[in-house]
Amino acid sequence: MAEQAVPEAGSKSAPVVIKKYANRRLYNTATSSYVTLDHLSQMVKDKTDFVVYDAKTGEEITRSVLTQIIVEEENKGGQTLLPIPFLRQLISFYGDSLQGVVPQYLEMSMSQFARNQEQMRKYLQNAFGFNPFQQFESMGKQNMAMFEKAMRMFNPFGTGQPGAPGQANGQEPPKPATPTAASNEAAIDDLKRKLDELQGQLAELSKKS
Repeated sequence: MAEQAVPEAGSKSAPVVIKKYANRRLYNTATSSYVTLDHLSQMVKDKTDFVVYDAKTGEEITRSVLTQIIVEEENKGGQTLLPIPFLRQLISFYGDSLQGVVPQYLEMSMSQFARNQEQMRKYLQNAFGFNPFQQFESMGKQNMAMFEKAMRMFNPFGTGQPGAPGQANGQEPPKPATPTAASNEAAIDDLKRKLDELQGQLAELSKKS
């Protein structure tokens, strides 16, 4: 197996090759050193592309390693990114006839969010005048509820399944944050509008499939 593909002239650099050995140790072939999941997590944050191969079989295992990083991050405590209702909803789509559509929707949503994150940071900073992410946390719960509603659009008969918002352990869906100023309300409306645009794009995608 070639450790690293040779990039063509003018193309972006080939990803760093990471090898995973039977003892679960990870070896960075670019730096000739062993690394940890924390190192790989930082590489992701630094936008350093990499692929992971099983050192024995040569099988690419990048997806499973990235998933393992997420599990480790979620287990560190503190603020997590994946609410339990969202995880239940996501699991329910495995084996569903629409399973193939979900990754496209998630990728499109996250790509849109990533493209706008700097703009959103500045917008929220101007709107709140202090650390905006204290307010953004409550807004995020509202947006996650809207996201789950959009996911149920694919499975309208699945509202009674475990994990559906408002039915997991008898809990109500997250309530929208109460705006404390007109600027707060405008920020929330802007986020709603962006999600509506994503839903519209997804609807067009469904018609073409």
